[in-house]
Amino acid sequence: MTSRLSVAVLDDYQRVALASTDWTAVRVRADISVFDDHVTDIDTLAARLADCEVVVLMRERTPFPADLLERLPSLQLLVSTGRKNSAIDLAAAQLHGVAVCGTDSLSTAPAEHTWALILAAARNLDVELDNIRNGLWQSTLGRGLSGRTLGVVGLGRIGSQVAAVGVSFGMNVLAWSPHLTAGRAEALGVRAVSKEELFRSADVVTLHLVLSERTRGVVGKNELALMKPSAVLVNTARSGLVDTGALVAAVGSGRLARVALDVFDVEPLPADDPLRHTPGVLATPHLGYVADDVYSLFYSQVVEDILAFWDGSPVRVF
Repeated sequence: MTSRLSVAVLDDYQRVALASTDWTAVRVRADISVFDDHVTDIDTLAARLADCEVVVLMRERTPFPADLLERLPSLQLLVSTGRKNSAIDLAAAQLHGVAVCGTDSLSTAPAEHTWALILAAARNLDVELDNIRNGLWQSTLGRGLSGRTLGVVGLGRIGSQVAAVGVSFGMNVLAWSPHLTAGRAEALGVRAVSKEELFRSADVVTLHLVLSERTRGVVGKNELALMKPSAVLVNTARSGLVDTGALVAAVGSGRLARVALDVFDVEPLPADDPLRHTPGVLATPHLGYVADDVYSLFYSQVVEDILAFWDGSPVRVF
């Protein structure tokens, strides 16, 4: 009798992975273990995953460095949701004979969440929602967006959608990225400018760059100093794009009016992190891609990848 395989699904915080698609074809051949906690200790992870042939990762929540991979002799396949996962040591995976593959994603969800944060920050929804629960009424003055300037840093799949909404709201939309051309910007109804002009002119700056060695820290003390004291900085891309210490100092001192963040240097965000407690910070727990349509796509293709790997068919290799 053939022994059953073992599949682990990590970081399923809401415990929705198994309900997001039909796993029947996987269950026929394997036992599936779902973990809703986040584990950072390598010894604990190695013990938990010691007998697993397949591990499913939710984006970059749990890193897979070389010293973890070398302690998982049974591991044959890592499936990550999304097309990229910088938290996996791909060279080490290849060295240990572990195949790594991914899934498609949707750019609509993070673009929508970006606008949720922009609107919430502009109208102080976090403050007003808290105040109304405490018996207060109309305690702040929101800011209208029509006629004001939106600065989009990174005009790719997500940034272009964010820019289009800004145009529809009647905003003056500026854009900058290291390789952006005037023609690309004009085709989207926006204007390409220098980084300095964008940060100096924008009432709202929203970040949508891919994190790389070139873009890491692209927003630092100097860029923050250029921004209007009334401006809002929104980051739903990657925390490494911003100097977090400079950001906390800017908003904490009142130099910058508001910051709206969905990504952080350490996730889940520690309870004592200054970003949880600094006035002017609106923070959400990395919800940009946490939507039913995205999860349905993620996990349906996870199942496809697992079955294809077991059957020797092509998978969505990184």
